[in-house]
Formats: sequence, structure tokens, C-alpha cells
Amino acid sequence: MRIVLYQPEIPPNTGNIARLCAATATPLHLIEPLGFKIDDKHLKRAGLDYWPSVNLSVHPHWAALEAALNSLTPRPRIVLTSARGGTPHHLFRFEPGDAIVLGPETRGLPEAIFDLCPLRVRIPVLPAVRSLNLSTSAGVLLYEALRQTGGLDSLP
Repeated sequence: MRIVLYQPEIPPNTGNIARLCAATATPLHLIEPLGFKIDDKHLKRAGLDYWPSVNLSVHPHWAALEAALNSLTPRPRIVLTSARGGTPHHLFRFEPGDAIVLGPETRGLPEAIFDLCPLRVRIPVLPAVRSLNLSTSAGVLLYEALRQTGGLDSLP
């Protein structure tokens, strides 16, 4: 699996997701522009001392992420997340190596990205709640994907 954060805005969320990625040996991809500097103290604090264990790639734009994924064999599927549409995560069929893309906290993924990728997943929530926190969503989706694909079997 891979976690991709498209233009993340809040340092503690990204730091928490980095810690999640370190705990599961999941590569983390960040797509610029970022809403913070990569050496932001809040980012480092949320990731604690796990940053050296994070397989981190920073891409200047969406096309650079696609180029990086296209260079891999097999090429990972791109799975977009949306609070408003897509297959509920527990019914979606994840595949090993999927790149799970989460959008910026305040606006989600842009329509232009949705136009490029047909696979969409969502986490069901009650209508009174707009969406879950970004780092919570990343954890829910990653662990479900790992559960489905046997990725949890390699964790102690």
C-alpha cells in the first residue's frame, strides 16, 4: 500500500500519518504545495522520532506522482477518497500496492483529479458529520486495505 496526501495543509495531521506509515512500513507521498514547511516543528512533533523510518517522497505536482507510480512494476492503482462519493471502504476491494489518495483538509480533492481516476472510496459517516479528520481517515483506510490484502500478517 501507499498513502498519498495531495496538498496537505495541517502539520499535525501529516505528522500523525507519517507515524502511521512508519508503523506499517507504508510509503508516504506528499504532493506540493504543502501548507507547511517539511521541517515544521508541529509536523516533526506529531511524527515524533519516527521520521527516519518513513519512506517519504515529495512530488512537486500530480503529474510527478503519476510518473513515479508509472515507473513501478506492477503499477499501483490510484484509489481516490471522497467524503461525498465512492464505494464504502468495507465494500471496496483493495489490491496490494494501491495508492490511497487523500485530499487537503479544507477542500478535498479537486474535480480535475477525479476526472483522471475512476476508483473512489469513502468512509461511511452519519449525515450530521461532514467528514473525519484526515489522519483518522488515513488510518481507517490503510488498515482496511492491509486487512483485505494480508498486509497485517507481516506485522508483529
